[in-house]
Amino acid sequence: MGLLYNVPNATTWGIGIFILFALMAFNELGRTTKWGGLILFLFVPLFLTLFVWPKTNPPGNEYGTGTWFVWVKTYSALAGALGFWAIRFVPGLVKKKWVLLFPPLILALNILEAVIRDFQVFSFGLWDGGYVDNLWLMSGPWNIMNGIAGILNIITICGWSGIFISKDSSKDMIWPDMIWSWIIAYDLWNFAYVYNCIADHSFYAGLLLLLSCTIPAFFIKKGAWLQHRASTLSLWIMFVMTVPSFVDRILPVPSTHDPRAFFVVSLLALLSNIALAGYQFIKIFRKKLNPLKDEIYTDSRDYQTIVKINS
Repeated sequence: MGLLYNVPNATTWGIGIFILFALMAFNELGRTTKWGGLILFLFVPLFLTLFVWPKTNPPGNEYGTGTWFVWVKTYSALAGALGFWAIRFVPGLVKKKWVLLFPPLILALNILEAVIRDFQVFSFGLWDGGYVDNLWLMSGPWNIMNGIAGILNIITICGWSGIFISKDSSKDMIWPDMIWSWIIAYDLWNFAYVYNCIADHSFYAGLLLLLSCTIPAFFIKKGAWLQHRASTLSLWIMFVMTVPSFVDRILPVPSTHDPRAFFVVSLLALLSNIALAGYQFIKIFRKKLNPLKDEIYTDSRDYQTIVKINS
């Protein structure tokens, strides 16, 4: 992919596409069946936690999966997936307004973890690149740029009070105010974060993983992006924790380690989130809305379509 990656061969692309569709398929299993979600995000990780992950992810292991950040990320993603399952299937839970605080809070926490990591990588001072916990990193202004983009992404989380459960058999958690502009801004920020902080893993953990939740949000089940994101992120992290050698030894896709690539992806993330925050501020000001309570995009076609097809 030129500026970003050194993709070894066509086989790598083929396996990458297989992984993409596998994530989407398991997401559909967890989404469309009540017991599928419980098995995937409770019983499977419980078994792995007790019998597999302590062996495959010891502190200081050669794949960098034994750090506090990876473990926290794993369980915060699983907490999101299980929490959303409960909102969908525990009778009456979605009607409690305080419960609806959980989706934005777990999302904000997930973003904040990554923002802290971006700033931490900058603090390492690896201006020419280097290894920390067996992960190659390069510090630079892109870490600060993307950290700011992540903060803006948190600030622009809105409309949580409008979350509802779809009326079809899958009972999806629908967040109509989370329209395409926020999703794209998030995707650009998150890809830049992964590229900055685990560059040589980002082909899988960034590009393919983001596609695995964005494609369903646009073409399979609109309005359920956060549900898709929590599920596919959990699935990928469980796989990486179980087979940590995959991205480093079995089928690596190294980044180019080009400072221009780091700068460009973080600049795009920052500009997109500045644009989103500016647009959102204008709507809030003109319509005299309370961003902590009110839905902001109720007049948009995207919002209205999501409500219509899920009600």
